Amino acid sequence: MAAEGGGKEMNEIKTQFTTREGVYKLLTHSEYSRPNRVPFNSQGSNPVKVSFVNVNDQSGNGDRICFNVGRELYFYIYKGVRKAADLSKPIDKRIYKGTQPTCHDFNPLTATAESVSLLVGFSAGQVQLIDPIKKETSKLFNEEVGLTAFTLRLIDKSRVTCVRWVPGSESLFLVAHSSGSLYLYNVEHTCGTTPPHYQLLKQGDGYAVHTCKSKSARNPLLRWTVGEGALNEFAFSPDGKFLACASQDGFLRVFGFDAAELHGTMKSYFGGLLCVCWSPDGRYIVAGGEDDLVTVWSFSDCRVIARGHGHKSWVSVVAFDHCTTSVEDSDPPAEFSGSDEEFHEQIHFGGGRDRANSSQSHLSKRNSTDGRPVSVTYRFGSVGQDTQLCLWDLTEDILFPHLPLSRTRTHTNVMSATSPPATGAVSNSSGNSGAPANSLPAPLPRSNSLPHSSGPAGGSSIIDSTFIATGVSKFATLSLHDTRKERHEKDHKRNHSMGHISSKSSDKLNQLSSAARTAKADAAKTLGTLLCPRMEEVPLLEPLVCKKIAHERLTVLIFLEDCLVTACQEGFICTWARPGKVGLLSSQNPANSPSGTVV
Repeated sequence: MAAEGGGKEMNEIKTQFTTREGVYKLLTHSEYSRPNRVPFNSQGSNPVKVSFVNVNDQSGNGDRICFNVGRELYFYIYKGVRKAADLSKPIDKRIYKGTQPTCHDFNPLTATAESVSLLVGFSAGQVQLIDPIKKETSKLFNEEVGLTAFTLRLIDKSRVTCVRWVPGSESLFLVAHSSGSLYLYNVEHTCGTTPPHYQLLKQGDGYAVHTCKSKSARNPLLRWTVGEGALNEFAFSPDGKFLACASQDGFLRVFGFDAAELHGTMKSYFGGLLCVCWSPDGRYIVAGGEDDLVTVWSFSDCRVIARGHGHKSWVSVVAFDHCTTSVEDSDPPAEFSGSDEEFHEQIHFGGGRDRANSSQSHLSKRNSTDGRPVSVTYRFGSVGQDTQLCLWDLTEDILFPHLPLSRTRTHTNVMSATSPPATGAVSNSSGNSGAPANSLPAPLPRSNSLPHSSGPAGGSSIIDSTFIATGVSKFATLSLHDTRKERHEKDHKRNHSMGHISSKSSDKLNQLSSAARTAKADAAKTLGTLLCPRMEEVPLLEPLVCKKIAHERLTVLIFLEDCLVTACQEGFICTWARPGKVGLLSSQNPANSPSGTVV
């Protein structure tokens, strides 16, 4: 873990950091922001978000960047590590009245040098489809409709929290709201002039799916209600077949998207989950949130395999680095126990998206072509409201604890446990996986190796005729360590999720107190179960790098081929050159550079 020092050093903004690959450096000349470069007053504003797309420009400079700052939305040519940013020439700039952009997403399938399809979600609930190259607004979804003397938003009036194109589709997109609802739209259909009527299509533990009843095709096609409270973020698996949802109720829920079947569930250690991402091969999911932790969840085993502690406040973004994830040959192990079947399964990447990682094909195989085992290291990163960037390595001692290792490359604290394993099944009344009973867990061996077997589960497709079969894993439960539990629970008992109480009304205080007691009781039921193992029951990762890189809370972390991109709530989008890439900007024009370093 990076040393933080004390006093002045602890609060110093870092402009470079070192990993085993080399030195990452902040390129101050490649910073994007509002043209005046004045820090944005972020009080009460929605988080700054960044989206990228490549338009396959013949000039070789095909990357485009979109970002929102307050009421403003900007669209630029992104020059990355190649040239200095020229903020005086945005391709498109929009200023909105009465609402603010909250999130956006490009469709990579339809992007060309002459046209791009960009979805923009807003704080008032509407979604806009625009073409910033042609400077056109194509359509508006969930718009206000006039009814007699007033206007009404017919579908959902709450803030849009996440919007994504459905992988492999040129017309379908998914929208999440702070109401906890998720809507499937088709750009070819209208939203109608009357409120939609819904019919229950499928329901399970913590979710329900409704279809829109209408004589003619209209939006939304489907409405999902997921968990309680806001649905903060969702992410499609690399093959587009599964959907991971991070909710304010603290649950991660993973669905087979077409069949709307619940594949598995995980509960945060404390508070809501704010962000989620998939590993490049779709084997692991990382989530972060109000417990200040990053949690690694195994897709095949449906269980937490590790937690990472390095942040001092809420984790706002998690992302895998597909370029640094590595596969290495290693010496054959002396012995091997357990089934290797799942490691031979292939995950076929679909949806027409480029996979930039050349090692990805190797990640879907447990063994190399000559029969020797491979050593896998997944790199992922996180940023948070503590203004810190953390990088993490997930290595084979965590992924395959039952295999003897020739070396250990990760900073890992594996808590001791000495009792033998026990197995148990997880299912709910509707046959969906991911809803374990609230029973006391059985012990876990020191190696943290969990035996498992799989059983089929699935359902008929909702969107098309595709059938998705999902597995219900059976695995060992986890051990209890009461003395350590008390210490860790004390460390994590913070009032993050309650927010600030603005009203001094006794009724309001009583309501909040009642809600807090209910939330605490619910958390107590899941703590120590398969949904939420205790801190000492899974390996605890320490960050490879942990650096303060901004003055305001961080809201963006994106890994690109030659750099990584971060953004803070002041509206500054920063480019960090990967080792060996910084020299590409040595001949940049100083006249285009900012007057000073922001971070």
